[in-house]
Amino acid sequence: MTNDYDVIVVGAGPAGMMAAGTAASRGRRVLLVEKNRRLGEKLRITGGGRCNITNSEPHLSALLKKYGRAEKFLYSPFDVFGVADTFEFFTKRGLALKIEAENRVFPECQSAPEVERVMEEYCLQSGVTVLSDSPVQRVVVRDGKIIGVLVGDKNYNAESVILATGGLSHQETGSTGDGFKWLRDLGHRLAEPTPSIVPISVKEEWVKKLSGTSLANMKISFWVNGKRAFAKTGRLLFTHFGLSGPLILNSAKKISELLHEGKVIAKIDLYPEQDFSELEQEILRLFEENKNKSLRNIAKLILPEGMTPTILAMLDAGLVERRVHSVTKEERKAIIHLLKALPCTVQGLMGYDRAVIADGGVDISEIDMKTMRSKKYHNLYITGDLLHVERPSGGFSLQLCWTSGYVAGLNA
Repeated sequence: MTNDYDVIVVGAGPAGMMAAGTAASRGRRVLLVEKNRRLGEKLRITGGGRCNITNSEPHLSALLKKYGRAEKFLYSPFDVFGVADTFEFFTKRGLALKIEAENRVFPECQSAPEVERVMEEYCLQSGVTVLSDSPVQRVVVRDGKIIGVLVGDKNYNAESVILATGGLSHQETGSTGDGFKWLRDLGHRLAEPTPSIVPISVKEEWVKKLSGTSLANMKISFWVNGKRAFAKTGRLLFTHFGLSGPLILNSAKKISELLHEGKVIAKIDLYPEQDFSELEQEILRLFEENKNKSLRNIAKLILPEGMTPTILAMLDAGLVERRVHSVTKEERKAIIHLLKALPCTVQGLMGYDRAVIADGGVDISEIDMKTMRSKKYHNLYITGDLLHVERPSGGFSLQLCWTSGYVAGLNA
């Protein structure tokens, strides 16, 4: 293996593999350096192992608004490589894609490792040299110019270096913030990373006993010190520590702010498409049709799948065994209130180990977003989760990786 390359890419995640493959396909001599033994460790677990590749929001302005304050900076790179380009990239390599709820795009095979395989093949077929199981110690600078990286006791030299080491989410995959440290040492201004798209922990044991249960189209409202703060609707996932799923992940930042104000209660509406009176009429009809059966025996006709034992355990045992024709009006209304506002106490946000995305990174005003080039070093390129760009879950983070990786690989 030579020590001299045109381009060195540090980090074999989605942005790094896209950058390396793109640079090599231009005829550049490319070295891809990865600290893990395998490439794409984090990519293999994204989207719960299904890999939410991108988001198919058809209007560019609506898509980029999801990236918050970074919107105005992203038009240029997304014009070079956007959502349509991501579709074309994967489909022409034999990976069929499908669009699911909220414009989330997944491979039809529902396999994140298949996405990683496509990216690894792209690198190898483009002629990328891969150096795995090789942590980079530092970026080497001489006379104000980056000349390469130090791996172990060996220097690898290059005309350009692309950093794609990721942020701090899922640290078990190797995202331990190395790139942040190097960029600070190089004089870049960084926003401190925080877990921004992350599940929440709750106090109640009934939530944890439902671990693995997923409910579509739920509404959850968050209350602080007895006052309603905000509400969202979406898919909810119960876990052994609390709540997750897109509904929670995309609320995490606001929840974090509420926790500084006081006690936060989450109230789950199991029937968001029906108001109180509509749900009451539906339950009255079921009671009439099954008036000689116990509440326990007809509960499965009322409650979402998987929720029956949990809800029944919250009710008085005598009420559960009573025939429904003898359930009083007040008891019926109490049941409906529970179904429309199932309460649990938020204890806090989970940490980096559970975070889907951690924000923070280089202030993008210090990046030439047309090329992903650092404004401080003409031969340094910065991509993916190293950029301080807010984004929700739903494919937006990976699309940022594909876009920034491609643009860096095109220009390095």
